[in-house]
Amino acid sequence: MRLGSRPVPMSNLSLEQRAHNIRRNSLRMGEVQGQGYIGQALGIADVLAVAYFHALEYRPEDPEWEGRDRFLLSIGHYAIALYAALMEADVLPVDELETYGMDDSRMPMSGMASYTPGMEITGGSLGQGLGIAVGMALGLKRKSNPAFVYNLMSDGELGEGSTWEAAMVAAHHRLDNLVCLVDFNNQQADGPSTRMNSAEPLVAKWEAFGWHCQRVDGNDLGAVVRAFDAARELSAPQPRVIVFDTRMCKGVPFLEKRDITHFVRVEADEWAKALAVLDEGGPQ
Repeated sequence: MRLGSRPVPMSNLSLEQRAHNIRRNSLRMGEVQGQGYIGQALGIADVLAVAYFHALEYRPEDPEWEGRDRFLLSIGHYAIALYAALMEADVLPVDELETYGMDDSRMPMSGMASYTPGMEITGGSLGQGLGIAVGMALGLKRKSNPAFVYNLMSDGELGEGSTWEAAMVAAHHRLDNLVCLVDFNNQQADGPSTRMNSAEPLVAKWEAFGWHCQRVDGNDLGAVVRAFDAARELSAPQPRVIVFDTRMCKGVPFLEKRDITHFVRVEADEWAKALAVLDEGGPQ
């Protein structure tokens, strides 16, 4: 791992506190619009906390620094979660939170690279992120740039043919600077991912495509840290993927119990309740 480029943290907050803050700011943004992909944001917060406060090399004051690790959000509708992480990382100011989803905001409801510092690509057309990540990883290799490319994608994107085409190309070119992060929350717009177009056996499938694959509990911070470390430190010349099993609406039990969590319905009077429950169960 390259040393000396990650900024000195402004505080000694734990990863637990970082993840809590990401969840909290996601809920606050959701309240601004009265809607948002809150289930996904609450579920992926632990992964984002480890990514931005343990694994990634970046400079908050210079989001386009050439030496940065690239973090690609293939799933554009997860933008609310990434904005919350970028605020926590001092890339975006927290005082812009109230502009979420509004006209002229730097934080549209679906992520767009032309609007937001730290947003590497315009995602949302599912299945495209990994192909872009492959191109970036190849480009960095040809420039002898040691940066890593991380691509966060959803389990639904495992049903896209373009994902597996990109996976083959990455293995062919031995892109050991590429890490794919799969959020496996087993939810799609039409129901559980495993009932729509199951990608199982998932670990064996990625390995058959030439990738080093790990599968861990995405809401266990210790397991997430170990998985990121193993992916970066692997000496084999091959791309790596981590499948994170996450729980939708993690941290807010009454939302976790909802039948529909892909786009969870939160009533006007429930936002404050959700924040209170999150804080009650958060780090002490």
